[in-house]
Amino acid sequence: MATARRKKAPAPSPTPAPCRTCKGTGEVSRTVHVGRKRRAVGQQTGLCLACFGSGEAPTD
Repeated sequence: MATARRKKAPAPSPTPAPCRTCKGTGEVSRTVHVGRKRRAVGQQTGLCLACFGSGEAPTD
């Protein structure tokens, strides 16, 4: 008699590593400069260009 085969459970997908540039937040801070002498007045957050805001490390 034939026996029924058991299907293997799919392996869980590995969790992606956090981005090294933004440390997994998806945002980076940049200094804001104003005036002709380009003096620094503060910081502004922006989208991380390494991971495009996802917070996951880019894969090759």
